[in-house]
Amino acid sequence: MAAPLLLTKSYIPRVHASLVPRPHLIQQLDAVLDRKLALISAPAGFGKTTILSRWVRNRDSDDRPVRFAWLSLDKADNDPARFLSYMLMSIQEIDPGIGRSELEAMKSASFAKASGLPALEEVLTPLINQMATRLDSSPEPVGQLAEPIAPAVCGALVLVLDDYHVIEAQTVHDALTFLLEHMPPRMHLAIATRTDPPLPVARLRGQGQVVELRQDDLVFTPEEASRFLNEVMGLHLPRETVVALAARTEGWIAGLQMAAVSMQGRKDTDAFVRGFTGSD
Repeated sequence: MAAPLLLTKSYIPRVHASLVPRPHLIQQLDAVLDRKLALISAPAGFGKTTILSRWVRNRDSDDRPVRFAWLSLDKADNDPARFLSYMLMSIQEIDPGIGRSELEAMKSASFAKASGLPALEEVLTPLINQMATRLDSSPEPVGQLAEPIAPAVCGALVLVLDDYHVIEAQTVHDALTFLLEHMPPRMHLAIATRTDPPLPVARLRGQGQVVELRQDDLVFTPEEASRFLNEVMGLHLPRETVVALAARTEGWIAGLQMAAVSMQGRKDTDAFVRGFTGSD
């Protein structure tokens, strides 16, 4: 008997209302609706999940309605059948009719014994065909959320894969490559990862089919650092102190947050900033 699927892996993470607005990044992510892939690649602590969550939750454009399927990955998802099962589960939160028979087929003992991309293509091919014909069907809710937001009329489907860096199985990479190469025009993929995945990113980049957000795009500017430290964290620091701390952390959001927590209640903030280093 197959293990039950954990529904919360398809929940879109909450976004704190007081976070620093970053409309320029949201606008860049919106560009994926004219492309195949949005790749958000940066080390830990640069706000990859946060900016994706904000994009998903706050997107309310009527002219280009979008539905989002979200999947938070972990190391156990290196099993191809498990990976595809969870991917189908997240898509079914939007349209329960997609992949129903394929999901049942993957629970069978014969599929569990199968290996390699050909077996996965037997699932992916009918799934892609279904999505090609159903993406213009009646509206459904925008994913399964920890907190509900307004539903959107179906116009495009974005599959978000968070923490893709945990995936090391080549078979899973091959399956996702097959999906990328054959998915219908109204389907798009957004991947958040700490390292670039072994997918045909270079080829898609050459075709103008990739939107990329990297470390340099995600770092806080001095202005964003000021809003975060003073408005979100309530430190009320002078501009020169903010600029110095932003420079010492190189705009690393997690570093700024750790520094802000350490500075709360201190009177000698200038001395703290002068002594703050990457090793802290």
